[in-house]
Amino acid sequence: MVWNPLPSESRVVSETENAIVRQVTAHPSIHHHPFFFVDAWDAAGQFLVFLSHRSGAPQIYIEQQEGGEVIQLTDDPSLAEWSVIPSKDGAWIYFVSGQSGKRVSTSDGRVEELVDFGRAEIREAGMVGAAMGTTALSASGRFWAVPVKTGAVSRFWMIDTERQSAEVFLERDTIGHPQFCPDDEDLILFAGPMTDRVWVTDRSGRARRIFEREHDMQWITHEVWRPGHRTVLFVDWPNGMGEIDPDTGAVTRVTDFPVWHGAPDTTGTRLVCDTNFPDRGLHLLDLAGKTSPQFLLASEASSRGDHWAEPFPYNDGPVKVYAPQHTHPHPRFSPDGTQVVFTSDRTGAAQVFVATLRTAPQPQ
Repeated sequence: MVWNPLPSESRVVSETENAIVRQVTAHPSIHHHPFFFVDAWDAAGQFLVFLSHRSGAPQIYIEQQEGGEVIQLTDDPSLAEWSVIPSKDGAWIYFVSGQSGKRVSTSDGRVEELVDFGRAEIREAGMVGAAMGTTALSASGRFWAVPVKTGAVSRFWMIDTERQSAEVFLERDTIGHPQFCPDDEDLILFAGPMTDRVWVTDRSGRARRIFEREHDMQWITHEVWRPGHRTVLFVDWPNGMGEIDPDTGAVTRVTDFPVWHGAPDTTGTRLVCDTNFPDRGLHLLDLAGKTSPQFLLASEASSRGDHWAEPFPYNDGPVKVYAPQHTHPHPRFSPDGTQVVFTSDRTGAAQVFVATLRTAPQPQ
């Protein structure tokens, strides 16, 4: 068990007409928040979750929002940093460690092992998509879904966190970026191969494709649920975003703005996104399409990944790319929609930043 309190590292670094930006972390090592479709705060906004490499390996930390104290929660040499996902009630943070699925208590640092995956590879090779090893937690915190690569097969494990039972409920060639629907705990979004991305499944393993590419150069990526709408937003890189109704398959155009990673707020009315090639900074979008995208701030992240500047590269199979995820901003709203967390390596090491939006933030 680890409970290592550290002094606050927070400082305000800029104030603009749109936001007050503070730097949360300061140690000269890699830091990042969980991911663009993973909550960085508990629902009540008591603490902010981030990963830090300051000890030589990625570990889970929280920043208490009252007082700013930073607390190290894990000291696990096998922690898979992109698997980290907090429960909305703030009680636990779930993560994969080696061949195990675990959770750490945010109140005292106690760690529980929930599942042993056995002899498995755990992640695919690479830096993007399924290789990141992201996991999914249902809104109630009852169900935790973890893809585990086992030879040529990806096994989708479902862990019942109340009964502390686990089973494989689906096997596919690849399972990436799983996400529970925030409005339906029996519906899980996941990414298939790069050429056949958008799938959903229920907890019994009945999987179905909900979108098929229009042509072999269309680059579909960065899918995310739209809360309150039971629909899926997706990036048609670099041509904007679309929205899919998973029940009917109907697809509508959301915007022509070149969204890279886009995450909606908890009401599904706004979206915050980063941009790349060129980097235009972070923007707020009105998902109703009534107003134009609003510039929020310049993240000044290096956003590594030269393949994003080229046509779709994956038609002939996997491609080795250099795209360290901690160099990407991956912006995400706080639960109350008043703040945006993002990562930037503009200081020379990746740090976590939080932008507090000015009063009544609305896209203009």
